[in-house]
Amino acid sequence: MSHAPPPDFAHLLSLSGPLGTFEHADHARARIEHGYCTDDVARVLLVTARETQPSPEVRELASSSLEFLRGAQGPDGRVVNRRAALGTWLGVATDEDCWGRTVWSLGTLVARWGDDELLALATPMLERSLTVVSPWPRAMAFATFGAAEVLDRDPSHEGAMTLVTAAAEILDRPERSSSWRWSEDRLAYANPALPEAMMTAGAIVGNDRMVENALRQLEWLLDLSSGDGHLSVTPAEGRSEHRAAPKFDQQPIEVAAMSEACLRAHALTGDEDWIKGHDLCVGWFLGQNDLGAPMFNAETGGGYDGLTAKGPNLNQGAESTIALLTTFQQARQLELAR
Repeated sequence: MSHAPPPDFAHLLSLSGPLGTFEHADHARARIEHGYCTDDVARVLLVTARETQPSPEVRELASSSLEFLRGAQGPDGRVVNRRAALGTWLGVATDEDCWGRTVWSLGTLVARWGDDELLALATPMLERSLTVVSPWPRAMAFATFGAAEVLDRDPSHEGAMTLVTAAAEILDRPERSSSWRWSEDRLAYANPALPEAMMTAGAIVGNDRMVENALRQLEWLLDLSSGDGHLSVTPAEGRSEHRAAPKFDQQPIEVAAMSEACLRAHALTGDEDWIKGHDLCVGWFLGQNDLGAPMFNAETGGGYDGLTAKGPNLNQGAESTIALLTTFQQARQLELAR
């Protein structure tokens, strides 16, 4: 098992401005002019909510992220995804990924944290967003993870169960063929989240066939992404059955999604082989990848923005840093559990 260093929040904290966490970075410096992204701020809240003993700085980061999401959320539970550096909200509220990740982070906070002040703010926000049903499979996948957190704590929660039931219908899609065990004609982004959400929803609604299909699809995807003994995930360009797949640019979000999915599969099945998949993800960040290059800056705690044919993209944006943090965070929890 690859030994992950403890999650280091220093860089993520350095990306934080007066309203939230800035989306992009030039190396380790926040690109303030690019503003904020709700998708990323929701991820910030998720990674802070998962801390069992958060520092005062991490607690404050959770609080500021929740306040950001409160401003992003509309009265119907949908959210606006973009905000300018000076605070102006840009665009309209949607039920796309930013909504799904908001549900995920709010559900995790409500289920895991005991801070009464934050819970008083987060609970009504969660209830509003749980009423939304998105047509987008990935958005519903992310929301499923938040609803599952709520149901793990309160199995009778109607809003969470309604969302998971709707997600099960949307995510339960046939595979294209026996050689392309995927429900879409191409692999896009955050691919492992789809079978992870399928198995999660299937387990909650009692659909064993759905769980079995999800596990088969995740195994297929993991095999496709680790043929050389290390992880080599679907690049940003995507991948299809009848087209040679490029190796680069590989994104940390894809690695983090694989880590999450493998650990979920292990939790559901008890099969230790899934831990090996998670270990490949940790190894990818540590340098066990196609170029043998570490994918984070040990001095700053920032995650690099992608693995290119020429080496790591040395910019350390919010998405990549959070992908690093969640993977190391879960590796730490796994070690403690053992």
